[in-house]
Amino acid sequence: MAGNNSETLLGIRDAFLRFFHEGLERSVTVVVVPQTVEGPPPMGLPVSDEETLQRARASVADMAGRIGDAYQFYIASEGGIHSLEVDGRTGYFVRNWAVVRCPLGEAWGSSGSVQLPDRLIEGLDSAQIPFAVPGTRRSGGMTRSLTGGIETRRKAIATSTLHAISTLFYGILERR
Repeated sequence: MAGNNSETLLGIRDAFLRFFHEGLERSVTVVVVPQTVEGPPPMGLPVSDEETLQRARASVADMAGRIGDAYQFYIASEGGIHSLEVDGRTGYFVRNWAVVRCPLGEAWGSSGSVQLPDRLIEGLDSAQIPFAVPGTRRSGGMTRSLTGGIETRRKAIATSTLHAISTLFYGILERR
């Protein structure tokens, strides 16, 4: 797993436990090993799903390149902003993406999106929006802040990771 944030580690673990224990009714041991991410963290959030996935994919590729085949799965999780234009109005949303790479291949999964309230971004240009998202890592992140604590970063990461591993194992592992 790229990084060492405890909510990210626990979210990834939760996804694997849910997939194997609840989804497939199989008992497996899940160990999530944090890996150092090279370089300083980027400033602001990525402003498209493509940019968010590129960051996560780069982290996965970096880990796999440095570590080789020491682990069965390489996973990175990134939060980002994406926009949608409907009827001439642009809405901005935040969501989490996970990239999972293993011998079966690579898959991506995302959490649900939470819209940024218009009052947070009103009057900002596109370069300022990535810095307008409320919440910090220490306070539980943007998802927790935007949902008043009902949804957490851990849950968002678990959902995005579960979606990615479900894609990887689709048609390979089925319920008993």
